[in-house]
Amino acid sequence: MNKPLLKVGITGGIGSGKTTICKIFEEYGIPVYYADEASKILIQEDRTLIEKIKEAFGNDLYDKDNVLNKKLLAGRAFSDKNATNKLNAIVHPAVGKDFDRWYNKQSTPNVSYVLKEAALLFESDSYKSLDKVITVLASEEIRIARVIKRDQANEQDVRARMDKQMSDDEKVKRSDFVINNDGSQSLIYQVNEIHKKLCAFSEIM
Repeated sequence: MNKPLLKVGITGGIGSGKTTICKIFEEYGIPVYYADEASKILIQEDRTLIEKIKEAFGNDLYDKDNVLNKKLLAGRAFSDKNATNKLNAIVHPAVGKDFDRWYNKQSTPNVSYVLKEAALLFESDSYKSLDKVITVLASEEIRIARVIKRDQANEQDVRARMDKQMSDDEKVKRSDFVINNDGSQSLIYQVNEIHKKLCAFSEIM
């Protein structure tokens, strides 16, 4: 019987470059579950989740074909911290179940672990079901510049989004590995070192 694959989380603040790091891990053949992308699909397709969102934030969020009005949801769910927490409490368990389904389908040969990429890995408590966690770091200035360029956003909006996330210092305290993505260190080298350690850890599990 094959050993179960390690579940490794990868997180970081907005603009830290999690996706870039995940793409490097994928070059090693590591399967990656993108939780943030999965959540966008689930709120459009998961009927149970859709009903819970309607109940919490209004039936008018979805049209007759159950297509979500994202702007309307954002206005209601991100208007204050309590509303944001309410939405997260609805969405995160659905994403957790979807990850479990995805994980149980993984049968990639010669692979010791999978990655779960999520911005709110610690905030959602989903890290508790994982074996190891990687945090990606970059300076605030670099992250803001990346998000402004990527999302055509303004600095005020980016800072508001950053303020809703856990501090990097707290993430680092809770993590097993850290990747510095500010351009001062080779990403490939850092990923390779962590990859070797995860493979070795898998052998002794």
